[in-house]
Amino acid sequence: MLIWQNKNQLKHLLMRVRIFDDYDSLSQATASEVINLVKEKPHAVICLPSGSTPLGTCQWIVKNAQQQETDFSKCVFIGLDEWVGIGKENPGSCSYFFYHHFFDPLKIPEQQIFLFDAFAKNWSEECKKMDKTIAAKGGIDLMIVGIGMNGHIGFNEPGTSFRLLSHVTDLDETTKSVGQKYFPQKTHLSKGITLGLGHLMKANKAILIANGKNKAQIIHKALKEPVSEDMPASIMRKHSNGFFYVDKEAALLI
Repeated sequence: MLIWQNKNQLKHLLMRVRIFDDYDSLSQATASEVINLVKEKPHAVICLPSGSTPLGTCQWIVKNAQQQETDFSKCVFIGLDEWVGIGKENPGSCSYFFYHHFFDPLKIPEQQIFLFDAFAKNWSEECKKMDKTIAAKGGIDLMIVGIGMNGHIGFNEPGTSFRLLSHVTDLDETTKSVGQKYFPQKTHLSKGITLGLGHLMKANKAILIANGKNKAQIIHKALKEPVSEDMPASIMRKHSNGFFYVDKEAALLI
């Protein structure tokens, strides 16, 4: 359990933590944040993560759109990250996830989609291009992120500067190991290209989502340990409009 000496600090932080009964209610609540934003601002700029945790959120958004309740065709979608050298035809790639579970079902126009090129010839230029795109669109309205078993956000691994924008990074051993679950066979993973934590802090609103008992320890650390580049997810506590959305299992140690 979290133990705090400063009760005011605890009260302030827990106002930013929402605990849901299960994964489905967590996913539905996160989807509602996206849906409500788009209803208010049809041209909203939204950053999404890929992976098992956001899958339910994507499914709820698609269901809403298919019931013709919300039009997402004018939104701008920014991909959080990508495995370097893994193409969108690979089921383990972030691009595959986005198209298969989100963009194709929603019929999002290509001109509204901005993902990193996993095979860019010039990584510096690819990063600058993404940064310029985000700036030209007026910044990110809502940024949804997950949390890795080592506390990373996107591919902002432990030790990454909080000030960085888009960049290419060497993947942590934990990330390379856990990342294998997304691929049908063992895949060589060495680098990732990602939005930076500087983007997260500039986003109008940020939501970190986590579910399952296996995330309980890292959620505890992200909330309890000092805000530090050694624990990237801890930066969420510094965001003026940042929230933790977790299910009961991920909140076991809170």
